[in-house]
Amino acid sequence: MSRIREFSKELQTFPEADMSGRKFGDEGIKILSSSLGYNKSLEYADFSANNITAVGSSEMRKYLRANSHLKTLNMSGNPIGDDGAGVLCDFLFTNGTLEKLQLNSCNISDEGAKLLANALKSNQTLVVLELNNNTIDYPGFAAIAEALIVNKTIRGVHLNGNYGGALGALALAKGLEQNKILREIHLHGNGMGNEGIRTLMEGLASSKAKLSSLDIGNNSIGPKGVYYVAEYMKKSKSIQWLNLYMNDIGDEGAEKIAEALKRNKTISTIDIGGNNITAAGATHIANALKDNSTITSLEMSYNPIGGDGAKILAETLKHNGNVQTLRLGWCQIGVKGAAAFAECLQYNSTMSTLDLRANGLGDEGAAILARSLKVVNETLTSLDLGFNEIRDNGAFALAQALKNNVDAAVTTLNLMNNFFTKYGKVALTEAKEHVCEVQDGKEINIFF
Repeated sequence: MSRIREFSKELQTFPEADMSGRKFGDEGIKILSSSLGYNKSLEYADFSANNITAVGSSEMRKYLRANSHLKTLNMSGNPIGDDGAGVLCDFLFTNGTLEKLQLNSCNISDEGAKLLANALKSNQTLVVLELNNNTIDYPGFAAIAEALIVNKTIRGVHLNGNYGGALGALALAKGLEQNKILREIHLHGNGMGNEGIRTLMEGLASSKAKLSSLDIGNNSIGPKGVYYVAEYMKKSKSIQWLNLYMNDIGDEGAEKIAEALKRNKTISTIDIGGNNITAAGATHIANALKDNSTITSLEMSYNPIGGDGAKILAETLKHNGNVQTLRLGWCQIGVKGAAAFAECLQYNSTMSTLDLRANGLGDEGAAILARSLKVVNETLTSLDLGFNEIRDNGAFALAQALKNNVDAAVTTLNLMNNFFTKYGKVALTEAKEHVCEVQDGKEINIFF
């Protein structure tokens, strides 16, 4: 009770209140909620993971109505269910300030989604609605899609980890065809499959909305489905961020994506990790990068591209493209791939982050990369070599590289989950301290 009273005072005065993970429950929230009515400047309130049910939501609603400044309300991780969602809907009907509502992992099903969708038809302030990791099926998707036809303010809809399926994709497609304002849609893990993706892409292609972010990862998309994604990419003049993580597009799908990237001039971040892409698919992507200068972040982790795939990517990135962040964790590139990127880093002038985790580099691969770190590279600031079975000899080589080139731009070196003894750790720590001393306090973050 003493702590709750302290939090109650905070809620009465602060413009931001983080009450997440306090396990207050309905009783604690009942006491705290009264403070919401007194606070005339509160703009951000986080009540996530507090074991609040529909009962606690009802208590909050009483006082939320009196608040005239609240812009963000996070209720994620609370079992409020459909009844609690309905309670918050009543608030949405009358509120004139809330811009972001987060209801992730709240046990909301189709009924709750329908209630929220109905509220969206009249609400004119909400910009972002998050409903990730609930149990919303086709009826809920259909209701939200219908609301998107009417609503004039929603810019971002997050429905990751639900059960939309192909029918949910079809419903959303119909809603999107008539929507002009949506900018982000997140549908990761909805089992939409090739047919669902086809209808979704056709809906997006017909929409007048200038979509900038699209997340369709983990949706059982194969080469047939990714064809429609690629066609949308070719036509879109607004998409900037695309997530296809953990599907199964394979080399055939990679070729389709590569062809689209040669024509698309807006995508800056693309994630095709975990798609069973081999060296052949990596070759297609590498060829696309020769003609594409807009991609700045490329995620290809969890693809078995091997040393050959790494070599073709590295050769391309020596003098081509504008990639600043490249992630190739768990890609089986081995020492051969490490050698290719060691040479690439000596010529590349754009890459600032390189992730080579879990590629079996060992001491030999670490030593090869260390030799490149001795060469002045003005752009690379973050190198991730975690999970690579590197031992003390690899640590000594990396430490010596840092000492020999104190002007090196690398400021973050991740070496977690390798096999260093205290001697390897001491060598790296001494190298870090040496750079700090010589370079007037320059910090290098090394993680073991």
